[in-house]
Amino acid sequence: MVLWLCILWVFASTVVAMLPMRWQYVPGVALLLAAPVLIGLIGQAVGIWPALAGLAAFVSMYRNPLKYFWKKLTGQQVELPQ
Repeated sequence: MVLWLCILWVFASTVVAMLPMRWQYVPGVALLLAAPVLIGLIGQAVGIWPALAGLAAFVSMYRNPLKYFWKKLTGQQVELPQ
């Protein structure tokens, strides 16, 4: 079950990445919020090391949104692209 959810997440991410930038925000945030849940399920199903590998991939793919949310949470100045 976890494998199929992860495959679905990957395909959804691929489709969202092909959308124009203005249409990526809402589904991108949904995928951003779903990823930690999936990583937790991976950790329960197969162990900590695959979950850590998934976490590393997640942080790598979503580094810019994560930086943005981190700056917003810590009250730092946020620069938005033009």
